[in-house]
Amino acid sequence: MALLLQLRTVSGLRGKADRIAKAAFRGLSFYTRVIENCEDEARFDETFRWPVASSIDGNEILEIQVFNYSKVFTNRLIGTFRMVLQKVVEEGQVEVTDTLIDDNNSAIQTSISIEIRYQALDGTVGAWNDKEFLETPSVHSEGDGRYPLETDSLLSGHRQGLDISPGKSNQQSAERTFRRAGKGVFSAMKLGKTRPSKDDHRKQDEPAVLEAEDLDQKAIRQGGRLEPDTISLASVTAVTTNVSNKRSKPDIKMEPSAGRPMDYQVSITIIEARQLVGLNMDPMVCVEVGEEKKYTSMKESTNCPYYNEYFVFDFHVPPDVMFDKIIKLSVIHSKNLLRSGTLVGSFKMDVGTVYTQPEHQFYHKWAILSDPEDLTAGLKGYLKCDIAVVGKGDNIKTPHKSNETEEEDIEGNLLLPDGVPAERQWARFYVKIYRAEGLPRMNTSIMANVKKAFIGDNKDLVDPYVQVVFAGQKGKTSVQKSSYEPLWNEQIIFTEMFPPLCKRIKVQIRDSDKVNDVAIGTHFIDLRKISNEGDKGFLPTFGPAWVNMYGSTRNYTLMDEHQELNEGLGEGVSFRARLLLSLAVEILDTTNPEINSSTEVQVEQAPSVADNCTGKMEEFFLFGAFLEATMIDRKIGDKPINFEVTIGNYGNQIDGMTKPILQRKKEGRNGDEEESELLQNSSEDEGDEDGELVSVSSSQPVKPLVTDRNYFHLPYFEKKPCIYIKSWWQDQRRRLYNANIMDKIADKLEEGLNDVQEMIKTEKPHPERRLRGVLEELSSGCLRFVTLADKDQHHSSHTRLDRERLKSCMRELENMGQQATTLRSQVKKNTMKDKLKLVQNFLQKLRFLVDEPQHTIPDVFIWMMSNNKRIAYARIPSKDILYSIVDEEMGKDCAKVKTVFLKLPGKRGFGPAGWTVQAKMEIYLWLGLSKQRKDFLSGLPCGFEEKKTARGQNLPSFPPISLLYTKKQVFQLRAHMYQARSLFAADSSGLSDPFARVFFISQSQCTEVLNETLCPTWDQLLVFDNVELYGEVHEMRDDPPIIVIEIYDQDTVGRADFMGRTFAKPVVKMSDEHYCPPRFPPQLEYYQIYRGNSTAGDLLAAFELLQIGPGGKSDLPPIDGPTDMDRGPILPVPLGIRPVLSKYRVEILFWGLRDLKRVNLAQVDRPRVDIECAGKGVQSSLIQNYKKNPNFSTLVKWFEVDLPENELLHPPLNIRVVDCRAFGRYTLVGSHAVSSLRKFIYRPPDKKAQQWNMTAKHLNGYLAMTNRAHRSRPTGEIVVNMEPEVPIKKMETMVKLDANSDAVVKVDVSEEEKEKKKKKKKGGEDEGLEEEEVDESMLDWWSKYFASIETMKEQLRQQEAAAAEAEEKEEVDIAEGFKGQVKNKEKSKTPKDDKKKKQPSAPELPEKKKKQKIDELKVFNKELEAEFDNFEDWLHTFNLLRGKIGDNDDNATEEERIVGRFKGSICVYKVPLPDDITKEAGYDPNFGMFQGIPSNDPINVLVRVYVVRATDLHPADINGKADPYIAIKLGKTDIKDKENYISKQLNPVFGKSFDIEATFPMESMLTVAVYDWDLVGTDDLIGETKIDLENRYYSKHRATCGMSQTYSIYGYNTWRDPMKPSQILSKLCKDGKVDGPHFGPGGRVKVANRVFTGPTEIEDENGQKKQTDEHLALTVLRHWEDIPWAGCKLVPEHVETRPLLNPDKPGIEQGRLEMWVDMFPMDMPAPGPATDISPRKPKKYELRVIVWNTDEVILEDDDYFTGEKSSDIFVRGWLKGQQEDKQDTDVHYHSLTGEGNFNWRYIFPFDYLMAEEKIVISKKESMFSWDETEYKIPARLTLQVWDADHFSADDFLGAIELDLNRFPRGAKTAKQCSLEMVTNEAEMPMISIFKQKRVKGWWPFVARDENDELEVTGKVEAELHLLTEEEAEKSPAGLARNEPDPLEKPNRPDTAFLWFLNPLKSIRYLICTRYKWLIIKILLAVLLLIMVALFLYSMPGYMVKKLLGA
Repeated sequence: MALLLQLRTVSGLRGKADRIAKAAFRGLSFYTRVIENCEDEARFDETFRWPVASSIDGNEILEIQVFNYSKVFTNRLIGTFRMVLQKVVEEGQVEVTDTLIDDNNSAIQTSISIEIRYQALDGTVGAWNDKEFLETPSVHSEGDGRYPLETDSLLSGHRQGLDISPGKSNQQSAERTFRRAGKGVFSAMKLGKTRPSKDDHRKQDEPAVLEAEDLDQKAIRQGGRLEPDTISLASVTAVTTNVSNKRSKPDIKMEPSAGRPMDYQVSITIIEARQLVGLNMDPMVCVEVGEEKKYTSMKESTNCPYYNEYFVFDFHVPPDVMFDKIIKLSVIHSKNLLRSGTLVGSFKMDVGTVYTQPEHQFYHKWAILSDPEDLTAGLKGYLKCDIAVVGKGDNIKTPHKSNETEEEDIEGNLLLPDGVPAERQWARFYVKIYRAEGLPRMNTSIMANVKKAFIGDNKDLVDPYVQVVFAGQKGKTSVQKSSYEPLWNEQIIFTEMFPPLCKRIKVQIRDSDKVNDVAIGTHFIDLRKISNEGDKGFLPTFGPAWVNMYGSTRNYTLMDEHQELNEGLGEGVSFRARLLLSLAVEILDTTNPEINSSTEVQVEQAPSVADNCTGKMEEFFLFGAFLEATMIDRKIGDKPINFEVTIGNYGNQIDGMTKPILQRKKEGRNGDEEESELLQNSSEDEGDEDGELVSVSSSQPVKPLVTDRNYFHLPYFEKKPCIYIKSWWQDQRRRLYNANIMDKIADKLEEGLNDVQEMIKTEKPHPERRLRGVLEELSSGCLRFVTLADKDQHHSSHTRLDRERLKSCMRELENMGQQATTLRSQVKKNTMKDKLKLVQNFLQKLRFLVDEPQHTIPDVFIWMMSNNKRIAYARIPSKDILYSIVDEEMGKDCAKVKTVFLKLPGKRGFGPAGWTVQAKMEIYLWLGLSKQRKDFLSGLPCGFEEKKTARGQNLPSFPPISLLYTKKQVFQLRAHMYQARSLFAADSSGLSDPFARVFFISQSQCTEVLNETLCPTWDQLLVFDNVELYGEVHEMRDDPPIIVIEIYDQDTVGRADFMGRTFAKPVVKMSDEHYCPPRFPPQLEYYQIYRGNSTAGDLLAAFELLQIGPGGKSDLPPIDGPTDMDRGPILPVPLGIRPVLSKYRVEILFWGLRDLKRVNLAQVDRPRVDIECAGKGVQSSLIQNYKKNPNFSTLVKWFEVDLPENELLHPPLNIRVVDCRAFGRYTLVGSHAVSSLRKFIYRPPDKKAQQWNMTAKHLNGYLAMTNRAHRSRPTGEIVVNMEPEVPIKKMETMVKLDANSDAVVKVDVSEEEKEKKKKKKKGGEDEGLEEEEVDESMLDWWSKYFASIETMKEQLRQQEAAAAEAEEKEEVDIAEGFKGQVKNKEKSKTPKDDKKKKQPSAPELPEKKKKQKIDELKVFNKELEAEFDNFEDWLHTFNLLRGKIGDNDDNATEEERIVGRFKGSICVYKVPLPDDITKEAGYDPNFGMFQGIPSNDPINVLVRVYVVRATDLHPADINGKADPYIAIKLGKTDIKDKENYISKQLNPVFGKSFDIEATFPMESMLTVAVYDWDLVGTDDLIGETKIDLENRYYSKHRATCGMSQTYSIYGYNTWRDPMKPSQILSKLCKDGKVDGPHFGPGGRVKVANRVFTGPTEIEDENGQKKQTDEHLALTVLRHWEDIPWAGCKLVPEHVETRPLLNPDKPGIEQGRLEMWVDMFPMDMPAPGPATDISPRKPKKYELRVIVWNTDEVILEDDDYFTGEKSSDIFVRGWLKGQQEDKQDTDVHYHSLTGEGNFNWRYIFPFDYLMAEEKIVISKKESMFSWDETEYKIPARLTLQVWDADHFSADDFLGAIELDLNRFPRGAKTAKQCSLEMVTNEAEMPMISIFKQKRVKGWWPFVARDENDELEVTGKVEAELHLLTEEEAEKSPAGLARNEPDPLEKPNRPDTAFLWFLNPLKSIRYLICTRYKWLIIKILLAVLLLIMVALFLYSMPGYMVKKLLGA
């Protein structure tokens, strides 16, 4: 739906003026262009379009206003026209001519002529007079109305242009955009600014687009009515804006990035496991990444083992392979040499999931273990771990490692990405594989080829099967023998937790072979794209749909060099096959007993799907025309070249396809009506036979012509070859259409965001307005999508995914549109940055939604063949060239001329080979339904005749095989090549000899070669004469072809080296236009140069294309420039274009050179520095002997140079270091280019700007301070809290203080101090946090350290808790410390607030103050340099780089090319300076701007290095551990602390300090390394860190010795600096020329105009108090940054965390080192002894545990005789980590009630670290270990209850684990003791044995029952008693019940005896009590038996006797 307005003319105007009109409807306004010097009639002729989301109501009003435009003042309204749209709604089209009315609503004589059209939803549209569609009526009912959309909005050809957005004025105007001078810098070559289209009437000219700047800002500032953000600016950059619709943007990045192997490191720490299911197990953890496995050690008999083991896996693979690797953590129990152990549970996720986490890591998270063999079982336990994945150059911010004391909230810290529920269920993933088609004919077995050769047996040689890989499991279908169109109909079933933590399913068609199977093609299904986790989301679903597979080319050789493309690595270069598949997911109900509980992959048959399920087969038509083929690499040779275009297998010469048989069958089946309809539809040109239109898929071979030394071109001049292909695909265009609409919204958004960033970068005014415009475009784009997509809901051949995706896309976009609208209202100047971030998230989300997972039409490939060999290719996504009737749905390159650069396939394109252009093509493509192909030529440049094949001669819609251009225009191109900067160093010298080569069409020219520079100023005009362009004039004007500029390095031998490439578009002047502003002469602009994928500098140039009219060249503007006689024929850039220059003075501070490496194996001995900028320069003095003193003798030198007024055009400044050898030879050592002088420019302060404090700052010599952040700060930000008596003149401030504000900065005594005093006075009333007082004497440096870490973590927590907004500010604060605080100050109302505001940057947090009793230091979790801007406040360090050494180090990192460092600084200013600066007191003209700089003579310094500890070291030994020790190197001093290595530790605590004497500058680079000690062989370097001590020493941040928080003269916090705070303060005031310090009475001190207050007493060791100013002085120092002029943050007492790096593994952190450095000059008083930071010795304790009784223990045994339940109870106990020292009580036999009496004492001695709350154990790991390893383990006591068995293993009944620091208080009685005490710890009162010392009570024993539920299995009454070693010696106690201090025997009942110890007693008991009757019964029965037996025995004898009568 849209409303179109064509504004034709406004006539009857009075006077002569510039006119502009504004049209408004529904709140969206458009402006026309400005018509200059117009008299009575203004012809606008512009079309505007308002997309409308809801139908227009007849009462709505359209308003048009006409203004006189003024650049300076507000535009003056001439008159207004308002129209009610009733008639428009009824008729659809209205033409109106009417008069305007003025402000008083009276008519004036001016009249306006317009035409309005309304296109409504139902498809009705105003009458169009152009012949728009094919005459055949059937088109309108095409597809049985299945495409309501296509017929719905038959928009006019007026809008073939693809993205007329709401708000691009579609003007036809001869006027180009106004461009103001100096605007066009840094245009990042935005080529494809697709513009509103040209319309059918082929109006002579084309749209211009307004820019905010053109509607001059002055008008806006003065409140003009022109609101620039209502103008949707098409572009604000100065790239030739008028890029029309016929060409689209080439991608400048050439090199393929995919498929390149990179370095990755996966580091996993297994910390501990909890709640493992199973009884009394010996668990170990197996860590598996990909194929590699590593194991932890085994822990004995525990369900909650503690490991803390660290594993590292290194990989060198492409990213795709890496991220699909599975990380699997499994817990195995009782594994040993003989048995593999049983799996308790496992957890798996892919590496990609970890990599997408913030910081690429999970830290301290709990993985849920489940058993894949048993789906019904549920949870098997938790495993706590850290997992991090690092690629090269990623650095991981590890949260600070410290004592993990906080009790874990397991459920809240699960190892799952955000948004994944904790309760994951099992699910079945059904991947159904139906069939495949289009497989290549291939066979890899040699036998087959032999067979074929002999027998000619040419049957299909592919035996395909499909393999699906998911979450580490593989499934395969059956193999279909010898088949190209295999039919499987099978489903592969995976069982996996849902949602799975593996992102991709890999589906691969493979060819089965006896020797080895090879992949035919691979496709990845990304689960994130086929599911949605929102509340209205859907489970993963897919298809049934075809997926296209791409890979290597289809020519079948034995060895395929691009085989890995078929494996899915890298971009496929050819179509391989398509596969029909579907995917469904079913969540399992695990309670269902029938469920098959195995997770093995299953394969079974699946029902087949109907043929038409994937859409109706349609005939598609692809047309292409090659308009230009240039820049063909000459390496190819001059054999004839042709191009082949393929889509799928259609057009492929080897196995091209014909119309699919499938369709014919279908037609036959569906009866006649479809047949006849098809025939009607095919327009008459098809004739009666299908085969009439035979596809032509490749151009004719043509011999290439030479362009220049590197390139050929093909002679496509008048005659342009064409190709066309018919193909048949299922019609699923809707999918692509929706993607296209979103793609365009995203492109427009991206373009807008680039503009905004460009504006910020070039500091243009009002970027926030542009951002508002961008948001408005976004929201209207989103609404448009919702309207278009809404009609698409009920489409027959939609799969479920189509429906769900459509719904979710609509939801997302609707949502995004609303958010954009809200955001738009919030965009203000100050919120700009945050909002920009949010908008960038929109862009990412859009790009994610655009990618359609279900493929339809395969991509189009264009191959360049030379002599029938495939050379290079381009791949064009089919959606980009797909045609639709609706503009928004059309592909962005459809019917456009697209510049395509062909590239080499596969691996050949890696590295430098991929940087050279193989060929540059201008190609036109159109793809659409055959029946819509009427317009397929519409986008071509006009003025051609079609050449057709014989049979298509006079059929109108038969495609041509070539185009013959009859119209051609002649132009002259002028390339003004001014300069390039920051180019790539191509020679070994570190420089290049660059020249530029400019290509336009088939011509090329070079600039001259400038030797030895990376910043050449060519200042050269290249003129290309007689450039012939084909097509209509006006098209050329708006859409000239692009210019390619390549930069090369000239070598004396061999060919020139490629250094980079960029693109540009020229500004075009037609012969009938005037060469005058605003368009001409063009402005110089910066174009970004790319080398491969990386940027390689900028080119400053301008390009103009001038039409040579009938009068020949004489009409062209003359080339007038300063003629340069010396340069001969070289033309310089003409005057109007070259920048305006002014005189600047450049002062250089030469300090010294450092770390120069050898040059050509010789050491550097006499170096010199040459500075060059814009052709002028200066040389430093020569360093006579580099070894003896590497500093320069003359510090400051200067030179004058002409630089452009526009700072953005400033050339770089080059620093080169040469070594002067004997006989006047010079060798280049290295060079550095300062690309931007901006930060070194000094602007003298403006008198009126009340900013002379800046000058003062300068004169103090701290030049760079101003140079950096403060130069550009608006004046009003320095807040000064003035004291009333200061006269205002002295320092006028911009910020007035509130009347009530106190002008005294009260920096109160920090509350700790008060508390300390309180503490000393009243011993420990303060019971707040800790029950006991901190004893001063107990405190040591480590107490301070741990307290600080707690604070730091608290801070981090608060920061995270604070909203993202605060986080944003935080970043600013860190980056620009001072600035950020200044901003905060602005906001604060009173100085009191101010203190709180800045709190987070000081180490303590206000909330914590109550708790703190310990002084703290600041723990930086990064290097100190990062916090203090590298200490480059006035001394900068410039890295000197050597050039490249060979081709292989193109990817060498910057680090590897550094050959040394130059220390110095630069100051640039316009001359002459105002007098008042040079007249300032103490100004030394020799130092220019660098006043007050210290001398650079050698100085002796004592360096004291403190190394606290290292964390996360990279394991160096096979056992996954390391034996680290410290090595320190400074100059000639080399300390290796080898004997103090720490055995088998990856987190060693060193706690050492080292004193080194050093002489700056010779020894200023300190290296601290950690080595791994080895018994045999050399020690390995784990990692090292380097610190530049010199910068620290001279920095004004005073990094020599950190300021502590408080001043004390004894104890753990003794002041370390030899200078007291008051001395430091006086020195700083003197150096900074600050008035003060004046100490006054009552604890006040005044510095400058600030007053500080604080305590004035100090106490010595003996408690004597005395007066002192030190506290006051320290207070000022800690707030030194508040002091005006000289203030800056001083380095506090601190510990810094530095990453350890290993040169062999560049860029990947090998661990971190916590340390700090103090420096003391030797000519000052010596410092005191070093602070003792040696690791705390653990304290020896003894824990006595008395087990008194047990109760309610479950009864395990059945009695032999009676079957009664009983248990033989005993209790076992141990301290965690000391299982081997476990102790058992005696056995209480035969307890019938579960009661047991023991009175048994265990004694556990242990070593304990109070601060870390860990037990320290030292033991040998195994019999073979060389030395003992120290472990730190949480202090936990385990008690278990067992049932003793004599002949079988004892039965485990239950256990309890008590954390000695925090366990529930025991219950008073057994009754009160319950399960709650274990499960509900949060509510229980907790106690610590270290505080209580003695505890007695009842605790429950628990175990898990069959259902995994915890149950109480007994209760124990125990007493815990903790003694120190001394106490234990004083009152000894015996084990068990022994002396000394024996316990009495337990009183056990009669039954509790053992039968074999007291048999008689037991027999009596048995007989008399329990079994009396039983025994009597048995006796009677036995007697009876005996009698019967006797009877039987004697019977026979008696019988015989009787019978015989004996």
